[in-house]
Amino acid sequence: MTAAEMLKAQLEQRGIHGGELEYRFHPVRRFRFDLAYPSTKLAIEIEGGIFTGGRHTRGAGYRRDMGKYNLATLMGWRVLRYTPQDVKDGIAVRQIIEALEVTE
Repeated sequence: MTAAEMLKAQLEQRGIHGGELEYRFHPVRRFRFDLAYPSTKLAIEIEGGIFTGGRHTRGAGYRRDMGKYNLATLMGWRVLRYTPQDVKDGIAVRQIIEALEVTE
């Protein structure tokens, strides 16, 4: 189970439904969010490999992520970013619930 799948399950256990995994938010670009709540335009990204030199921390990957997040923001999305450890620790689920309550 991926961290995004685990997070979605945690949220559903707390009654938060409607999340979509690997959600493609742009009509032309292939960008996808790990988990998204389209009705409130809340996107969640799980950043893996941050301590092992993964794609998200190397030059090209980092620049691509910046472009993705900036484009999403210009389109009205709020983007929350977490590590897999944040999902395991429950930090992510608590903050996402708080963010979703703000939009209701």
